[in-house]
Amino acid sequence: MERARQALQIVEDGRRAAIVCGGDPGIFAMAAAVFEAIEESKPCWRDLDIAVSPGISAMQAAAARAGAPLGHDFCAISLSDNLKPWSLIEKRLAAAAGADFVIALYNPASAARPLRIHDTFALLRSLKPAATPVVFARAVGRQDEHISVETLATADPTRADMSTLIIVGSSATRIIPRNNATPFVYTPRRAS
Repeated sequence: MERARQALQIVEDGRRAAIVCGGDPGIFAMAAAVFEAIEESKPCWRDLDIAVSPGISAMQAAAARAGAPLGHDFCAISLSDNLKPWSLIEKRLAAAAGADFVIALYNPASAARPLRIHDTFALLRSLKPAATPVVFARAVGRQDEHISVETLATADPTRADMSTLIIVGSSATRIIPRNNATPFVYTPRRAS
């Protein structure tokens, strides 16, 4: 919020400002903070010329590296409980699992909350089949990028950090094994 307010003040003062963030600024990122600051702060900020330039979201980048796991209905859930209670996150995870969505998990683990990802996997394992495909996409687009494909039964939550996007498949999501390469993961476009 402080970055957003500072940028808005710069624009109010007659200068230009840009807020840069990774991924798409409208998905768990800075665009929402800017508009939150506009709503909560100075009324004159509502008349500023604001443009949000879309980017490639972490879930899109991870999905492209893995194949097409977002090929059918999906949802995105942030596991950060900094701005919402953990009970709400659990409720949303259960609803998404119950509706058989592919689930893109943002902000899976941090130094301040290293165990929430374990809670997440315990909940999902109680609600989804053990063979459900799971993609761990770490640092997509950077030199230390790493993609791994596992199942819900074998997935190791300790692999996740704040640079990791996790995609948990639906009952339709498939893994296509490959020789000497990371398997492809896709979710068919047709639902049965």
